[in-house]
Amino acid sequence: MVVAGAGDPAVAWLAARQYGVVSSAQLQACGLSRSAIRHRHRNGRLHGLRRGIYLVGHRAAPPGARQAAAVLLCGPNATLSHRSAAAWWGMSDSERDHVDVTVIHRNAGPKPGVRVHRATDLHPQETRTRYGLPVTSPARTVLDLAAVLDGRSLERALDEAIASRLLRERDLVRALERRPGRPGTARLRALLDDTRGTTRTRAESEERFLALVRRAELPTPELNVNVGRYEVDALWREQGLAVEIDGHRFHGGHGAFESDRMRDADLDDAGLRIRRLTWRRITRHPEAVAATLARALATRRQ
Repeated sequence: MVVAGAGDPAVAWLAARQYGVVSSAQLQACGLSRSAIRHRHRNGRLHGLRRGIYLVGHRAAPPGARQAAAVLLCGPNATLSHRSAAAWWGMSDSERDHVDVTVIHRNAGPKPGVRVHRATDLHPQETRTRYGLPVTSPARTVLDLAAVLDGRSLERALDEAIASRLLRERDLVRALERRPGRPGTARLRALLDDTRGTTRTRAESEERFLALVRRAELPTPELNVNVGRYEVDALWREQGLAVEIDGHRFHGGHGAFESDRMRDADLDDAGLRIRRLTWRRITRHPEAVAATLARALATRRQ
């Protein structure tokens, strides 16, 4: 963003929209000469953050300043990406000391504190503006993460993106179709298979399930209740309904299937109706899950 002329008021206006950060080029566009920039640097009105990048009026960098500085440092069409984009969207906390930025075509050269990724292009659907900064879309971000994260971290980021409604499954499918040869696409396609489990913990699964129940204004169940020799994840005692969230204990295989069926039969004998839910169904189809629970709660066992 460039504001022509107007001096210090324009600098202040610009800095307020860029997390306190401005570039030398922007300062000059605001009407400050190089000597005026040096003078303000000496008297503490500007503080050097990176070469050619300044904090305006204060030395302590506010949240977002590192990311804004990295984008400015890499020039026009630079976009937050990879781990930095994931953190900016709130789908992951795996950002490192460096800031990930994608640039188109050109070689931006080494930048202190910045990991630069070169791309031949970014499709218009692959970029967004969030909190004032250019950032890769959630789908493109997950696609980029597939090349740099381990399996568990990638699955957690995908789960969080879907659960937070930043990303729909079909958006990721389209992203994969646009970039079929990118590293990590096979892992992403496998994660889209609903027959797989999730690496979410029990506490995370229960928290998301409770949030769904509250949004649907359903009665709050008891959690982790002992019924005979079993512990069920959620119990509506009066309605005789129990929910098992399969994701956190998923092991797969014939033995696990048989064990679950035996468990369900024993709980049925104890007078409970059992509904099994997966993490992916809870996060991807919350309205359908809420409707299923509402019907089950409204119908008492005969």
